[in-house]
Amino acid sequence: MEIKEQLSSEFGLRHDYVENIINLIDEGNTIPFIARYRKEMHGSCDDQVLRDFADRLKYLRNLNDEKEKVQKVITEQGKWTDEIAKALENAMTLTEVEDIYRPYKPKRKTRASVAIAKGLEPLADILQAQSKSFVFLEEAEKYIKEEVPTVEEAVQGAKDIVAERISDSAELRKELREILAEKAFINCTLLENENNLTYETYAGFKQEVKNLPSHRILAINRGEKEKCLKVEVTIEEKLMFDVINHHFKKNNPDTDAYMEEVIRDSYDRLLFPSLERELRSNLTDRADEQAIKMFEVNLKPLLLEAPLKNNIILGLDPAYRTGCKIAVIDKNGAVLDTTVIYPTPPQSKTEESIEKLKKLIEKYNVNIISIGNGTASKEAEIFVAELIKHVDRPVSYAVVSEAGASVYSASKLGAEEFPDYDVSLRSAVSIARRLQDPLAELIKIDVKSIGVGQYQHDMPQNRLTEVLTGVVEDCVNSVGVDLNTASPSLLSYVSGLNMSIAKNIVTYRTKIKGFKNREELLSVPKLGPKAYEQCAGFLRVVGGENILDNTAVHPESYDATRKLLKLFNMSEEDVKNNNLVLLSKLIEEKGEEKVAKECGVGVPTLKDITSELQKPGRDIRESMPKPVLRSDVIHMEDLQAGMIFDGVVRNVVDFGAFVDIGVHQDGLVHISQLSDGYVKHPSEVVKVGDKVKVKVLSVDLNKKRISLTMKGVEEEEK
Repeated sequence: MEIKEQLSSEFGLRHDYVENIINLIDEGNTIPFIARYRKEMHGSCDDQVLRDFADRLKYLRNLNDEKEKVQKVITEQGKWTDEIAKALENAMTLTEVEDIYRPYKPKRKTRASVAIAKGLEPLADILQAQSKSFVFLEEAEKYIKEEVPTVEEAVQGAKDIVAERISDSAELRKELREILAEKAFINCTLLENENNLTYETYAGFKQEVKNLPSHRILAINRGEKEKCLKVEVTIEEKLMFDVINHHFKKNNPDTDAYMEEVIRDSYDRLLFPSLERELRSNLTDRADEQAIKMFEVNLKPLLLEAPLKNNIILGLDPAYRTGCKIAVIDKNGAVLDTTVIYPTPPQSKTEESIEKLKKLIEKYNVNIISIGNGTASKEAEIFVAELIKHVDRPVSYAVVSEAGASVYSASKLGAEEFPDYDVSLRSAVSIARRLQDPLAELIKIDVKSIGVGQYQHDMPQNRLTEVLTGVVEDCVNSVGVDLNTASPSLLSYVSGLNMSIAKNIVTYRTKIKGFKNREELLSVPKLGPKAYEQCAGFLRVVGGENILDNTAVHPESYDATRKLLKLFNMSEEDVKNNNLVLLSKLIEEKGEEKVAKECGVGVPTLKDITSELQKPGRDIRESMPKPVLRSDVIHMEDLQAGMIFDGVVRNVVDFGAFVDIGVHQDGLVHISQLSDGYVKHPSEVVKVGDKVKVKVLSVDLNKKRISLTMKGVEEEEK
């Protein structure tokens, strides 16, 4: 099937949409730009569909390239046939192409290649044909010569050649692969190892491959890598041998015994080990993709958490011996002050620390304290809860994830941003800013270090980075970026920009003392017309010369926007003064198709323009749940079964969700406890950042585990 036809079928898209998307990608347009500003060309596909489309397009193109390479090699060998051509045309995966290529692929020295070099291939043909016209041993005697001194060696050489041919059969491998995927089991044995207690769950473990969940595959792989588990694939051999015999066994008493030996040898030495490796690899690939998908699912809501704008925030990076590092930031994230306090053991200077922070809170009118959740976090939280009782103004606190904060603090970027601060003080600033504007701060960190998901270090790192970078790009561009305040890190994720151009923007911004309109971007070094087309709609100029520059309306649509306003006797002043509440109704009365035509745009673009005009400068994150702010602390020792809490989902994994209920340890809501109904995957019910009501099922203080449930809690509260 031709690539465009294939994509049209798989994605359920019209042929012209498929062709348009391919052309847009090939022309160098970014996914955020295509998704937002070329909706008419693809039927308003969202960014995720377009990314999946781009991935699939890349795979199918690679598949076609591999087919061409295989055809070229086989043709050069003079072995190209109509049968091979048909098989290659019908191959839908790289694995199938590899199977077809296998018999013709140059091999390292094998038992079969040695036998072929000795001239035993014709004898192998006779054995494989199993013709009753020949007596096999008599034929074997004809091949005795200097290189093959005995009949036994001739027979063995022929058997080796046929064994390799059986293993190289594309049709057979495909059938056996399908049987393994459907009927095979994974078996685990616990090995003697000092770390094997971690994997005691897998002692004597056995489960059908087809029912093996992704997180279990990754756990088994890690246990095997750490030499704690012995892992085997097992299957009822009769299922496999029935298929092999059907393809290669012809009842001939003269050759039956030889062929049985050949088939057993081919299966044990060549076929099964190869298919087992392939099956394990496929399982790992599947589990990796699922784990990466969970990172993707978790990362998006984390990045899009509602910012706590217009607050003076005190960031506290907890520690024991070296003290808690403190940074106070203003409403724009600029650092106002820093210090170090020692309220935690071994110094435990609680009173001195309270006095020190009271002065900072009063001096800068701090109203929120952001506490990192790392080492000494619980003690720091207890201290802050006590501190709040001694402060005369309303102050609350939140515990935020400090995953990756140390990575950022020690990075080149952290050093460039705060050259005069040591690493720990940079962490305190980052912890404060994570609460004030999560997106702007988290994008400075290697996405793999943000700490949502599972087994991130076991993933194929390039693929993980590619997917997570795509998530960050989508989030940054869907929110939009303030051109006059954004850091180079944030700007680098804007459609069409990179770090080099982002730094040029900041340098030029300083030179002209701030952008007054989007068009000034064209004067930035290395930012040409194509980059401008890709980035302009995602950059905002707040309080600039043109109110449209503070919306997601693309400059290419400014004329259409002005036509729209004129059509209903409105102006850009009305946009600035939020006087367009009736615009949608007026368009509906006149007819969307008619209005769009008069403005020279499609209906999807008209809808986007209308939405932006009615809420210029809006931040889509404002509709997201706000962070949970607290003023007192709960101890894990205080928890009892039956207690009900408001919690926040911190991580979603294949087997459940981890929920923060205000103690240092997140509790687990197992997938079976998420809902009264059947839940296929936790992401169907919850996402990172969701506020949920949970009930404590059990608490294990020794293992520091909290088991929670969401089943029936809402009704119980009523």
